[in-house]
Amino acid sequence: MKEEMNLVELIKDFADESKCRAYLERLRWSDGVQCLECGSRKVYRILKRNQFVCDDCSHQFSVTAKTIFHDTHLPLWKWFLATYLLCESRKGMSANQMKRQLAISYKTAWYLCHRIRAAMLEVAPQPLDGTVEIDETYVAGKKRRWRAKGDVSVVIGIRQRNGDLRLIRAKDAKSKTVREIINANVGGGVEVILTDESAIYPYALDEMLKSKHKTINHTREYAHGDVHKTPWNRPSRCSSAALWERGIKSLQSIYQPTLTKCVSASITVKILSFSEIPCSN
Repeated sequence: MKEEMNLVELIKDFADESKCRAYLERLRWSDGVQCLECGSRKVYRILKRNQFVCDDCSHQFSVTAKTIFHDTHLPLWKWFLATYLLCESRKGMSANQMKRQLAISYKTAWYLCHRIRAAMLEVAPQPLDGTVEIDETYVAGKKRRWRAKGDVSVVIGIRQRNGDLRLIRAKDAKSKTVREIINANVGGGVEVILTDESAIYPYALDEMLKSKHKTINHTREYAHGDVHKTPWNRPSRCSSAALWERGIKSLQSIYQPTLTKCVSASITVKILSFSEIPCSN
């Protein structure tokens, strides 16, 4: 697959199941098919079932075993298309929209969206450095009669300038909580930390980071030279499509992935390249 791909090329290159399986095989076993249980390369194809059988341990498996496609009854070309649509949509995509686009049930669309978002999680993300922007926002679900006035969730956004954006659901917006999140995501190579004039940050930053801290007063301006912060531009549009209608329960699955990667077609390559995604729901 090319590093950059448009929808027309995706449909042309992966128009049927055999093309999708052949591509996954090349990704997963570049040096030849290998048994998932014992590692043996004495493997034979079961053509009628699109499976392999190991000559040493008799284990039967397919190219989708232990991946996000594990045990799926949905055609792989629909998985590929769903991955592309979810990653390339600037405002994100809700399960209802996925349902209409792919002509599938809502339950299947919901499952697709959650599995693909889970595959976007970074297992061991590197600390952010350079110019880092930090902001917090408060998210509530759709207004209902039973929802308490204070039933909102706190989301901390940390963005490396020209790099990744991380959105972390916090238990509260207290300085101690925010400090733990900052220390877990910001590395020693940070040059500047940009925030608004919230009272949270002077107490949330340690001594080293305080010397690199710059603020901007949003009551007067949103940018002053190179001092500006924009963590919420794209996430707020994403949430409008996929969060507000479903409430706080959906917050973790929508905000957890690194959303800045969603605007590039190359993330499609990354997700489809995963070989060992846990297959549990």
